[in-house]
Amino acid sequence: MESEFLDATDLRLLELLQTDASRHNQALAALAHVSPPTSLRRIKRLRETGVIEREVALLHPDRLAPLIGHGLTTLVEVTLERQGAEHLDAFEAHVLPDPAVQQCYRVSPGPDFMLVVHTRDMPAYLALAQRLFTSSANVRNVKAFFSVKRAKFDPRIPLSGGLQPSPAD
Repeated sequence: MESEFLDATDLRLLELLQTDASRHNQALAALAHVSPPTSLRRIKRLRETGVIEREVALLHPDRLAPLIGHGLTTLVEVTLERQGAEHLDAFEAHVLPDPAVQQCYRVSPGPDFMLVVHTRDMPAYLALAQRLFTSSANVRNVKAFFSVKRAKFDPRIPLSGGLQPSPAD
């Protein structure tokens, strides 16, 4: 099935989009060394198959700080009392809707979850902890690590590795 593989052209387009998704199709095609119709068709397929989940603007926190404050980024380890699949799913369902939760990972070994949360300040973090962790009877342990500096942030996924042959465009 055509939608289940990526070739070198797909990977080039994905790399370019991960770097700057605001480029117009003509520019993407030129940088990927393909025709504009090929670029458009490939990107449409990558969106339709869900390889491209969504496109967002990444904001620069230091440039926003004078306007809205720095906020508080916290990495939170959460260990549950019971780890059955239904308990893990229930915890995810409990925390994912909260807008302060930026990322949520099930991890192993160690804690059950690692969360990245962003709040306005420490009182807002304490309210979040009460809302998400303290009120949940299944949370056994929470460890919070407060960020003092963000040295690197890069949401790109490395795209090297085995390629499958592509059907003719």
